Amino acid sequence: VNVFVGCGLGGTSLINGNVAVRAEPRVFDDTCWPQALRDDMGGLEEGYQRAEEMLRPVAYPAQYPALPKLLALEQSAAHLGQPCSRPPIAVTFTEGVNHVGVEQRACMLCGDCITGCNYGAKNTVMFNYLPDARNFGAEIYTQVSVRRMEHKDGRWLAHYQTLETGREDLDDPVRTVAADIVVLASGTLGSTGILLRSKAAGLPLSDQVGQHFSGNGDVLGYSYDCAEEVRGVGYGHRDPRDMEAVGPAVTGMIDMRRQPVLDDGIVIQEFATPGALVNLLPEAMAKAGAALGKVAGEGLEEALEMESDVESLSVGPYETVADHTQAYLVTTHEGGSGSIRLEGGRLQIEWPHVGDQPIFERVNQTLAEATRALGGKYLIDPVWSGIFDKDLLTVHPLGGCVMAADAAHGAVNHKGQAFSGGAGAEVYEGLYVCDGSTIPRSLGVAPLLTISAVAERSCALLARDRGWRIDYALPS
Repeated sequence: VNVFVGCGLGGTSLINGNVAVRAEPRVFDDTCWPQALRDDMGGLEEGYQRAEEMLRPVAYPAQYPALPKLLALEQSAAHLGQPCSRPPIAVTFTEGVNHVGVEQRACMLCGDCITGCNYGAKNTVMFNYLPDARNFGAEIYTQVSVRRMEHKDGRWLAHYQTLETGREDLDDPVRTVAADIVVLASGTLGSTGILLRSKAAGLPLSDQVGQHFSGNGDVLGYSYDCAEEVRGVGYGHRDPRDMEAVGPAVTGMIDMRRQPVLDDGIVIQEFATPGALVNLLPEAMAKAGAALGKVAGEGLEEALEMESDVESLSVGPYETVADHTQAYLVTTHEGGSGSIRLEGGRLQIEWPHVGDQPIFERVNQTLAEATRALGGKYLIDPVWSGIFDKDLLTVHPLGGCVMAADAAHGAVNHKGQAFSGGAGAEVYEGLYVCDGSTIPRSLGVAPLLTISAVAERSCALLARDRGWRIDYALPS
């Protein structure tokens, strides 16, 4: 499994597709969730509401320009006999000072959300949660890498290195910050890595740290050479005011959840390829098509045909196959049985034969059918192929520090507190994990909002256990 994540002030929210949709309620019926959380769906509902209040997701406005990639998705949905909706996305469509006092601009419809918004319209945590914390006195430091945690004399020591010193690989002496309470929110790979290194250095933790990794059932696919213009490529450095609208990265969703069996659910979204990749896309697709073959019409076509598309590069990227390509991001469910381990100080993800699960074949068949409505040709995700042993690419990594009732089944409890050994339910009172690493299963939809809701609930419980009152008033 290959993982695409972002590092920066705001984490992966800087580069996500903005989709803020709730998981199906029956996702939480799964016994992999701690009973204490399943008994507190009211607390989770509050968490969802708090997250929505802060992230401010809205659907792509009806009064905004029509988007060819959204219209193409609606065509595919009609062909599949499925509903197509405009999901809430964490994007601002109005100018002005936002609810935490930060100036934001309206979306420029440039299509480059996934490589980071250049205009301040994307509601990353850099524009809401982090400045709100700063308003209340939090100190924020960047270019710092936490290596491990140590429990000493009743306090927590966070051992860290400053980055860009040129000595990170030379065992540069680490520095420490001491605290009574530490909340790790460094993402699935970050938090899991910190705990794995802490465990290796002697901190008693559950043996489940690093287990139950999930890619949230992510699948990529492409309909290329479509009959109509899709305009699914961002404008990069070009001024979008001089161009026709591409739109936010994701604006539409074919929701095929609510199946008789939860794990059979599929969500299909169109997404805009960032402009930074526009000159690479046609050639990469042509070479991939030549190597893999493609599904179109009634079966396999001559793969070499696709290589001729490379010649169209000379015409200019916005008049080539790239602008008649619909890119899909699908979320579904898989078993969540991958593992993360340390190897030479670096993280490695292991999940043999994950791509062989039947759900991924069904996803590709569905996308091939969706392509028929567009008069295009379907190309599977090149990574998910025999050439690469059906590897997967995920933009939604989950697990590694999953919550459970005890240390035999997870790394943290329902509040996010880390278990203090390999068995039992004893926890470290002041060590929390609050991010996607605690989610114990695939969610079947983009996890941004659910991760935020679970973290909001953990934060509320942290405060309640200590008799603290959180000031939720906005604007700060």
